[in-house]
Formats: sequence, C-alpha cells, structure tokens
Amino acid sequence: MIHIWERCKSNERQAQSELYNLFASKMYALCLRYARDQDEANDMLQNGFIKVFSKCEMYEGKGSLEGWIRRVMVNTAIESLRKNKIQFLSTDQLTVREMEFSSTASLNHLDYKDLLNLIKRLPMGYRTVFNLYVIEGYNHKEISEMLNISEGSSKSQLSRARNWLKERIQKMEELGI
Repeated sequence: MIHIWERCKSNERQAQSELYNLFASKMYALCLRYARDQDEANDMLQNGFIKVFSKCEMYEGKGSLEGWIRRVMVNTAIESLRKNKIQFLSTDQLTVREMEFSSTASLNHLDYKDLLNLIKRLPMGYRTVFNLYVIEGYNHKEISEMLNISEGSSKSQLSRARNWLKERIQKMEELGI
C-alpha cells in the first residue's frame, strides 16, 4: 500500500484509482452515518477523496494511512453538515414523524444492521454527536470544537441520542417486534 501511496503523491491517476478502490466502501459506510441520504454520502465521499489526494503531503506516515483517510472523511462529513446548518434539537422540538416508531427488527434478533438503521433515524444533531463519540471515539471537547458547540451541548446531545435509542428499543420490546 505504501507503494500506491507514493504514486498517489505524484498525482498518478491509476494509483489514485487503486487507493480509492481499496478504501471507498469503508469510507462510504462512514459517510452514510453522517449523511441524510445516499446522494449526500456520495458527495461527502467524493469531496473527501479529493482532499486526500490534494493534501497528501499532510500525511506524515505516522499511524495508519487508513486512519488518516478516515479522519479526513470525518472532517469532510462534519464540514458538509456545517454547510447544511445541522440543528441540535431538544426532544420537544422533534416532529411527530421523527417520534413515530416502526421497525421489523426483533429485540431478540437486533443485529448490527438493525442498530445502524435505528441510529440512522436519530435526528441529525443527535446522530452526529452519537457517531463522533460512540463510533469514532472523539471526546466531548473535540466534538465541541469540531461542531462549534459547547461541551455541555455535546454531552446533552449524546444523552438525548441514547435516550431516543433506548425508547425505540423498549418500544420494539413492548410490541414484540
């Protein structure tokens, strides 16, 4: 992979294509966690790889290349969300549609895909903080800096996201779904 990366740094299109093919599916899955839909995820992915190739000199070889690409993708996703002016909602601001619950998943059979589908249904502000904290491993200070919110807001959004998910899982259990 280092050989491919060295060729990417020389703007070799074939090497860029090879690197893209190596990481696109993983990075697309990452982008989907932040995007409203597949089109937005595709835009995030493309913009992220443009940054990877245009700023390749920023990767100093410390840590894994995949980890660096992942960070570029997360930053690109957050930048996209900022441009779209995501809102951080309180529970009383949620619309009835967002509060409705329907799922075919069973709590006894709740798998990774079912959980990801629930996470995807979180209101955008909740989902963003949840993804950054739980999945990406950022702390509240880092999240607050990335999203230009207070640490308290980050903690509140995470707590609300967890409660939102807990309520839906409990509802699934009650309905026997």
